[in-house]
Amino acid sequence: MTLQAQSATPTSPLFEAWQQLLQQQPRLRTRDVAEQLAVSEAELIASRLGIDTLRLRPEWAQLLPALEGLGRVMVLTRNAHCVHERKGVYRETTVAGSGKMGLVVSPDIDLRLFLSGWHSLFAVEQTTTRGLQRSLQVFDQQGMAIHKVFLTEQSDLDTWGQLLSRFAEADQSAQLDLQPAPIKQAERVDSEVDTGALAEDWRQLKDVHHFHAMLNRNKVGRLQALRLIGREWAEPLATQALPTVMTEAAAQQLPIMVFVGNRHCIQIHTGPVHELRWVGDWFNVLDADFNLHLKMPAVAHLWRVRKPSSDGVITSWEAYDADGELILQLFGARKPGQPELESWRTLAELTPALEA
Repeated sequence: MTLQAQSATPTSPLFEAWQQLLQQQPRLRTRDVAEQLAVSEAELIASRLGIDTLRLRPEWAQLLPALEGLGRVMVLTRNAHCVHERKGVYRETTVAGSGKMGLVVSPDIDLRLFLSGWHSLFAVEQTTTRGLQRSLQVFDQQGMAIHKVFLTEQSDLDTWGQLLSRFAEADQSAQLDLQPAPIKQAERVDSEVDTGALAEDWRQLKDVHHFHAMLNRNKVGRLQALRLIGREWAEPLATQALPTVMTEAAAQQLPIMVFVGNRHCIQIHTGPVHELRWVGDWFNVLDADFNLHLKMPAVAHLWRVRKPSSDGVITSWEAYDADGELILQLFGARKPGQPELESWRTLAELTPALEA
């Protein structure tokens, strides 16, 4: 099945406005176009229906394992300030929790999927300056992009066609039933937090994956907890140290873990990084299988965080924006049951903390 033959449908006013904007600014990315046109990215993609885009049924438990048949792909997950791109095969996929949670745990593509927030799905075959670009694009109920899967030159086009035929929606309506974003709950003032209970709970951690639950138990925000826990466990760092530590990790060929996510998907790279480059305000990793694009002026807070576990203390660097939203995390490469790399801990601890 191909989408390129479906061009008989009249174009929508939104699609026409998009194309006019691209004539003026041909390098604009879809997210930026949506912002300029005051629509969501999902609405923008839906305006392509009947042209080069097909709406698919969001049957994640069946669809996600079937992506392995595509072979080598590039997966992209981003938040407002950072884009994480990783190439590999979409394999070792499981969907659990009554369809609310998913995992992809292969050595190359590593994802944590919070599927209850996944709302709409499109297959896109878009002609670009680099040729025909095929992708699957997932959006939440606010129309924000959650996760995208791009075919590469090594991908299997027969499987692509089969996926489109198997999962195509009968109703190719552009109606998305978007909802307002949930109101972010205000944090308690610092004086209302029981810092003694927080500290005790922190010391009792056995697994870094239990950290979020610990925050919830103590009714404390993530960045707020870092401020309150004390310097044994968390220390503020100068934000400009983030590119420096990644540059040093590259120089040492130190295998690290780079986490980037949004509310509904977390994507992880594990391994060394090599080609680092600044482009304007963006700090980039431009490796063959891993690309990262980080807008450095958006990093308002940088913290060195230590969490106890049954494998010893686990050290991370965590970058936050001005609203306290997590942008990126760095760890030393490790698997459950293993202590963290001594070389990573040495590097992570080298940078002096900011004075109180």
